[in-house]
Amino acid sequence: MKVIAHIHTDFPTKFGIPRQSGIIPSLQGRIVFEPEYRNAEAVRGLEDFSYIWLLWEFSQAVRDTWSPTVRPPRLGGNVRKGVFATRSPFRPNPIGLSSVRLEHIEFDAKLGPVLYVTGADLMDGTPIFDIKPYIAYTDSHPDAVSGFASTPAEYLLEVDFAEELLQKVPENQRESLIEVLAHDPRPQYHADPERVYGMEFGGMEVKFKVNHDLLTVLEIS
Repeated sequence: MKVIAHIHTDFPTKFGIPRQSGIIPSLQGRIVFEPEYRNAEAVRGLEDFSYIWLLWEFSQAVRDTWSPTVRPPRLGGNVRKGVFATRSPFRPNPIGLSSVRLEHIEFDAKLGPVLYVTGADLMDGTPIFDIKPYIAYTDSHPDAVSGFASTPAEYLLEVDFAEELLQKVPENQRESLIEVLAHDPRPQYHADPERVYGMEFGGMEVKFKVNHDLLTVLEIS
């Protein structure tokens, strides 16, 4: 398997990354090909598709061993399911699959074709193995049954973001950051209202607390 590209996002670490692609449509990403693949011919016609599939590596979850069962966060981390019945990063082959919106393609004199996408659930620098167009009539199954993940999380946190702290966030990142916080970036089994969490996002460190359904931003640095 050859790495053909890397994606650049606002998440330098795993903490806070959306649990599925497309949950936060405003999140922006930029896909830069490796030198061998910086050929405009390789993406000819891709601009005609609004969504693409990314096949990528869980680069922070590579290990020599594997377990047949994992504990999905969706189930509180207390119930085991078969690894192939989940999207856990801890797999025999650490391969991820994401559907993202292709916003546009720019052609850079040095970097070649650069893909600008939204809705990505990938950490900054994630290696990408392949890119394929999303085809609605084959890839979409409205009648699909989705097991324990059949419905999205229904709740969103209320985000208390003081104006003086919000002003420290670049304007083009505010909407995405608020949405990430509203979707509760904590592990789903954490519920300590006094615990202060720190999340890195777009070159900033965001510190916050969560009490019931209220997330309070404490500091932006």
